[in-house]
Amino acid sequence: MFAFVFPPRFAMNSRSSLLAWLLLPVLALCSCMAVAESPAEATKALHLLDYIGADYPSTVRDGQVLDDPEYREQQEFGAVLAELLAGLPAHPERDALVQGVQALRQAIDQRQAGAAVAHQARQLGARLAVAYEVSQAPVITPDPARGASLYAQNCAICHGDTGAGDGPAGVGLEPAPANLRNVERLDQLSLFDLYNTLGLGIEGTEMPSFADQLDERQRWDVAAYIASFSADPQAGKGDVTWNIADLARQTPAEVAANQGAEAVAAFRAQRAQPPQVKRGPAQLLDYTSSTLDKSLAAYREGDHDQAYDLSVAAYLEGFELVESSLDNIDAQVRKDTEKSLMAYRQALQDGLPVEQAVQRLDEAKVKLAQAAKLLGSDGLSWSLSYVSGLLILLREGLEAILVLAAILAFLRNTGQQSAVRSVNIGWGLALLAGFATWALAAYVIDVGGAQRELLEGCTALFAAVMVLWLGVWMHDRRHADAWQDYIKRSLLSGGGRFGFALLAFFSVYRELFEVILFYETLWLQAGPAGHQAVLAGGATALVLLVGLAWVILRGSARLPLSLFFSINAALLCALSVVFAGHGVKALQEAGVLGTRPVPFFEFDWLGIHADAYSLAAQAVALLAVVLLYGRSWMAEKRRAAAN
Repeated sequence: MFAFVFPPRFAMNSRSSLLAWLLLPVLALCSCMAVAESPAEATKALHLLDYIGADYPSTVRDGQVLDDPEYREQQEFGAVLAELLAGLPAHPERDALVQGVQALRQAIDQRQAGAAVAHQARQLGARLAVAYEVSQAPVITPDPARGASLYAQNCAICHGDTGAGDGPAGVGLEPAPANLRNVERLDQLSLFDLYNTLGLGIEGTEMPSFADQLDERQRWDVAAYIASFSADPQAGKGDVTWNIADLARQTPAEVAANQGAEAVAAFRAQRAQPPQVKRGPAQLLDYTSSTLDKSLAAYREGDHDQAYDLSVAAYLEGFELVESSLDNIDAQVRKDTEKSLMAYRQALQDGLPVEQAVQRLDEAKVKLAQAAKLLGSDGLSWSLSYVSGLLILLREGLEAILVLAAILAFLRNTGQQSAVRSVNIGWGLALLAGFATWALAAYVIDVGGAQRELLEGCTALFAAVMVLWLGVWMHDRRHADAWQDYIKRSLLSGGGRFGFALLAFFSVYRELFEVILFYETLWLQAGPAGHQAVLAGGATALVLLVGLAWVILRGSARLPLSLFFSINAALLCALSVVFAGHGVKALQEAGVLGTRPVPFFEFDWLGIHADAYSLAAQAVALLAVVLLYGRSWMAEKRRAAAN
């Protein structure tokens, strides 16, 4: 249940309404800790300084206290703040920060002017953030479209579909869920505040922490979507553009004070829909690197499950999205980087000592830096955009087109036009299902990288079984009499047509979802200047795939039926081995299976990876081919002996 709640005593539209309830229980708990070793404590201290800087001016004016409970509360927070800073890890700046907090507490006790106290708090916050490297901005630009689906899953039940605080689960809650469409209230909150609230929760209310359910990127996405409730999208098209750090750190109220009321509408709109200018390779790799750092921090603290989950997210939501582009520049660097990331992940899964995990992480970071240097920072060149657009569809679509062309050629050569229609319906439905899955994942529910790879892995393994079945089936019916007997018994009844249609469906569906995702990422990486190159590359690949299908259909018509059956059977059985390798690798990337590197050659297009699990799966597929072909051969010998 997600409920930004505000107590009745703080019903005024002020920044303190959320921050006081957010910080009091959290900071009171932290004040009881002897030592604060985590940078998270610095984040909480920074959040408290934000509260004091934003709310003190309205609490004291001309030396007079306007709101006594608020004033006493700020004095309490000053004491907690002093304890937090005193317990932070040693740093050259720590003593100066402690003295700054003492001066701030003195200023509050002396009821000094609000502007001066607010300035002190902001200055301390800036120094604290630099000293303890507190990130106040997202690594990946927030995407409110992703945030919308996450909000619907986690927040709407209390805050309502439109954010008005009227969700069914919010009825009777005390304090009631906040009205997130209240412009005055949202103007007192930064994206960083909303992000922190999602991560910390509010004790004593129905607002829980979502740190376990939503990762860092998802919390920023939800924060941006909530900010959209008070924004006019058209207002963001003005002359002034804020960078992502300012959009995350500042509040509309601060913008109004510093830049005038006319800038506020543009700021609200831009923080709700941040410019997507930093979705290039550098940003994605930065996300991987920073998430790996969080993973190691969790591992040091003994939270091995969280550390492993973060290592999986670092790969799937960052590096994997630039793999295709990197492959086109230097395939060996891509392979080496991928191996190093998997090796670090395996170290976490095996529970190796922290020192060994650090060593593997350092190796992975060296590889990531090398990849970032090759890819550049802002975007892809025209030629790389074209080649990436070409190879994404060609590589992912090749296996599907081979299966489809083989089935269609087989059916047309044997005169089964009704079955051809079933196959066409099968792959046509796969196109619809693939686009529908993407739309569902992007706009209705949030499907992360792990779920995406899990889906791909399961469908690949299912397809491996299906094409193996079809290959052996074709081998068994390579003679004309066997084929005619099958037509009479099965194909005309519809059972065989359904099997063909099902295989066509899965052959296309298993690739399409990932193809769409890769093109979506490539579109952002290429930028407006590279969009035509991406489209040209995709169109070229489509022509090549259609041409390949035409060659197979045309060439197969001239082959004797028995030879054609044997070639098709061999092709499909080989593809079953390829799919088995791809399926296991996808499950490894999803974090479902571990990795066990072995000395062996690699050939990605054939699904051959130097990993014990992947090679074992392909060995099982090969063994199944041998056994099934052996069974077929023995049955044929028995029939020949009987005749």
